[in-house]
Amino acid sequence: MTEEKKERKHPRPPQMSPYVFTILLLGFGLWCFWDGWLTSDPEMAEHALFNQVLSGILIPWAIWDYFKVKKNYRKK
Repeated sequence: MTEEKKERKHPRPPQMSPYVFTILLLGFGLWCFWDGWLTSDPEMAEHALFNQVLSGILIPWAIWDYFKVKKNYRKK
C-alpha cells in the first residue's frame, strides 16, 4: 500500500502568471494617473497631488517590472 502511494503523484496546483504583480501595478498606476491628471471631479482635486506622485512612481515601476520578469522568464 505504501508503494502505491509513492507511485501516485499528486497533481501540481496551477501556476500563477509572473505578470500578475506587473498588471496590478500598471492598473493602479493608470487609475492614479486618471485621478491625478485627467479627471474634472472637484472632490478629487484635494487628492490630485497624491495621485500625480503615485502615478509617477507606479507606472515606471510597472514598466521596469515587466522587462525584469520578461528577462527572467526567458532564462527559464
